[in-house]
Amino acid sequence: MNEMTKIAATTTIKDWETDQEVRWCPGCGDYAILKAVQRTLPELGADPANTVFVSGIGCSSRFPYYVESYGFHTIHGRAPAFATGIKLANPELDIWLVTGDGDGMSIGGNHTMHLLRRNLNCQVLLFNNEIYGLTKGQYSPTSRQGTTSPTTPLGSVDRPASPCAFALGAGARFVARGFDVSKELTTVLKAAYHHKGAAFVEIFQNCIVYNKDRFEDFAAPKGAEHAQLWLKHGEPMLFDRGTKGISLCQDDLTLKVVDVVDGDWKSAGVIVHDVTNRSVAYMLVDLRVMPRFADFPMALGVLYDDPRPTFEEVVTAEREQASAGKEPNLAKLLAKGQTWTVTEDGPEL
Repeated sequence: MNEMTKIAATTTIKDWETDQEVRWCPGCGDYAILKAVQRTLPELGADPANTVFVSGIGCSSRFPYYVESYGFHTIHGRAPAFATGIKLANPELDIWLVTGDGDGMSIGGNHTMHLLRRNLNCQVLLFNNEIYGLTKGQYSPTSRQGTTSPTTPLGSVDRPASPCAFALGAGARFVARGFDVSKELTTVLKAAYHHKGAAFVEIFQNCIVYNKDRFEDFAAPKGAEHAQLWLKHGEPMLFDRGTKGISLCQDDLTLKVVDVVDGDWKSAGVIVHDVTNRSVAYMLVDLRVMPRFADFPMALGVLYDDPRPTFEEVVTAEREQASAGKEPNLAKLLAKGQTWTVTEDGPEL
């Protein structure tokens, strides 16, 4: 079950702002994401004394400096390892992990995978700008084919990684998407917070210097609504002001775009979003991302949400079971026969 009720702490957005100078490039999408998080935390009733932000390396990873709570700016790609240790040491803490497409999908891809499959109870915010911004614009694992950069002057030939497809493949039980300037981003963050387990959120983020307006076709502040499919559990998959929808073709089991006339989405065969349907989630993450589905809208919001026991719950239960009825006795443990005495002539085994 997801956690829907918590003891609320009364804070305002000012309580989550630090006195640190925010050092991102003017116009960077990170500013909008920071504000969205700082607006969301008071609405969640989050407690600064019980909240920890953990990051790796990259532009996004300066995040902990700008949130008035506990924070760890760790090493490249290793934020999941730090987050796991923090959560196991104190399961009551609320962990937010902030990473980027390079930090979380390349240098730390291995660590991200294991955090997701273990299902550590935390929120993972992956800022995807499809470029290494901090190190002057090299192409990243999510850069599209043909991306020119200092390390790909003729254009990238790599097929890009899809963070949400990666998360599903790694066993994540919550996968969502948003973008930096969207008003819906706070709703996505709240859903991630209430999910019990590892909640993975890909946030498309505009890098104003090295990859400007990369997501304008669906994430422009105005005029791109027709290319956005905002998903809500139990509601039909409609977009473009309800004039179009998503149906499932029974012949080849692929998603199709259909026209909706006079709001009659049932006759058009539009399907209803079920956040627990993992098979459909696998199809949704490919829309507009894979070349075959380039003309589809971008699937946004909560794509998949199906909780299961968390890593720290299982570890704690295992330890309690192993120690049940036993008295801790270090001397007895050392005397169990697996010890020896070292003398001048060597060990007496």
